[in-house]
Amino acid sequence: MIGRIPLLDVSPTVLGGTRPAKAVAGELFPVAATVFREGHDAVAANVVLTGPDGIGDGWHPMREVAPGTDRYEAWVSADGPGDWTFHVEAWADPVATWYHIARAKIPAGQDIEAVFAEGADLLERAALVEPVLVRDHEVEFPGQELLESTAAALRDEQATPEARLALADGAAVHEALAVRPVRELVTRSEPMPLRVDRERALFGSWYEFFPRSEGAQVDPTGERPPRSGNFRTAAERLAGVAAMGFDVVYLPPIHPIGTTFRKGHGNSLVAGEYDPGSPWGIGSPAGGHDAVNPELGTLKDFDYFVGRAAKLGLEVAIDFALQCSPDHPWVSKHPEWFKHRADGTIAYAENPPKKYQDIYPVFFDADLPGLLEECERILRFWMGHGVRIFRVDNPHTKPLNFWEPLLERIHATDPDVLFLSEAFTRPAMMRTLGAIGFHQSYTYFTWRNGKDELTEYLTELSTETAAYLRPNLFVNTPDILHAYLQHGGRPAFEIRAILAATLGPTWGVYSGFELCENGAAAPGSEEYADSEKYQLRPRDWVSAEAEGRSLAPLLTRLNTLRRAHGALRGLRNLHFHHTDSDAVLCYSKRHHDGDTVITVVTLDPHQTREAMVYLDLPALGLGWSDRFVVHDELGGGTYQWGRENFIRLDPHENPAHLLTLQR
Repeated sequence: MIGRIPLLDVSPTVLGGTRPAKAVAGELFPVAATVFREGHDAVAANVVLTGPDGIGDGWHPMREVAPGTDRYEAWVSADGPGDWTFHVEAWADPVATWYHIARAKIPAGQDIEAVFAEGADLLERAALVEPVLVRDHEVEFPGQELLESTAAALRDEQATPEARLALADGAAVHEALAVRPVRELVTRSEPMPLRVDRERALFGSWYEFFPRSEGAQVDPTGERPPRSGNFRTAAERLAGVAAMGFDVVYLPPIHPIGTTFRKGHGNSLVAGEYDPGSPWGIGSPAGGHDAVNPELGTLKDFDYFVGRAAKLGLEVAIDFALQCSPDHPWVSKHPEWFKHRADGTIAYAENPPKKYQDIYPVFFDADLPGLLEECERILRFWMGHGVRIFRVDNPHTKPLNFWEPLLERIHATDPDVLFLSEAFTRPAMMRTLGAIGFHQSYTYFTWRNGKDELTEYLTELSTETAAYLRPNLFVNTPDILHAYLQHGGRPAFEIRAILAATLGPTWGVYSGFELCENGAAAPGSEEYADSEKYQLRPRDWVSAEAEGRSLAPLLTRLNTLRRAHGALRGLRNLHFHHTDSDAVLCYSKRHHDGDTVITVVTLDPHQTREAMVYLDLPALGLGWSDRFVVHDELGGGTYQWGRENFIRLDPHENPAHLLTLQR
């Protein structure tokens, strides 16, 4: 039913309000609604947030987005994690209606005393409005005496009409009325769910590496068998990861690897004697998803790794890859969890164009309750060993009615546990995975390299889907080495790092990126040559940094700036600005405390580009004619800027300006 004051299209709503919209504590997000009424009388609206304790979080007035649109909006934030709700209240605004009438009739000399009498009555009503309740304490708003004295002045027929109207229309009176609104015909929307997570759900820098490669020993002649790294040797790499400013270290699957149909070097269908196999071929006689690969050590060694990471300020994320090698204990113990063909065999997994002959996919439609129970047990097992973040491999190849209850079960007891969806698939599936509970998602960022496609896609991520899909902008993965990196040299790596670190609040790199590893398995392929998925890849990090071959200094600088600037912690505050070059991208982020970062980056890794940058100054909190000082946090220069600015970017020297506004 339509209310007395029509109140429609409340947002953000996810899946019709059946799933919560997302935010993190302190994050500003927009609540909007369409509000209107019959005739010409004024309407207004406000938002009420209600915390997990059931207490309303005060008064959040909404403003019309643009005159005549009937679309009202307020940017609000929740002050702590938990399951909140919000609702919109729409109401007739007799005070605004009176001001509209008075400003028309008083100068025209029409109904002067009647108009002033009505205004006086409204101001006296406003003076009696109760203070707004903010969480668990009352706030005393000023203005009661002012409103009462102004009402008396409106009734003073000895004063001129112009003086009486000017007094009522003063700034102090409007400030008092803003906190003591006279509301009539209040119509309330249904409460909408809002899930407020810890900050890591929105903001963080991820670093992925294979623990078996760290500390590995490989004889280049092949005369001696290779020796795998392990959790203890991998722990020695953590200090370097932390020094670069990363927050999360993500490990591919750490479980026993099967031998049946094990993949060999370069995804060969026949493994050699010493080939370690793909970590995603999970399961052997040594155990399944609740065991560690013996070559990596023991559970005690894993606990040591997690503890060492924590001391360095790093969280450990592990891969939850719900699939099995033919040697996984499930294959014999739970044959109903696999789909058998007519000849009794199990078909291997495929995610076109990729084929995984060493992996059996799980079949969910024979025993969903049993799989839910077992997977919950596995997740809780690793949670008990200090893991609070899971990167979920290919969740789009599993049914949504499996993921939704599983994620809810974990959230019910451990709301700080986070899940990253690794789904490179169709938009509908990616979006719905976010809607049903995944905290973050991989994105199409890797394949968005042009100016228009970056602008369009990041605008979508920061507006249209921001309420339920939080992007994690990985610049590369063990599966994906984009042609832009293959052929763009070191400048391409720098450009993509700058874009990912400044466009989104969460970004990530797979190890080797800082060494600009760009060899492809074959022309036209996005697979790495000598892919680490199938072999050990020890790297000499120390020599690379000493010789200036490493991007570690740039990654460190980017992560340092991200931590220092609240503007770079946000998703919904991204704003693009015009440039006259298709190879130069400009965008800004502004925090509600005024912190502002402007990024201008070339998209051409090969040649110098020049451009005029035309800034939308109101989006920066400035006037159109303002001049201001910016400091380049990458190049070190300080400049006087305004609405129009000339830039010249050499990808080999300075591929970007990362400018902080000096206020």
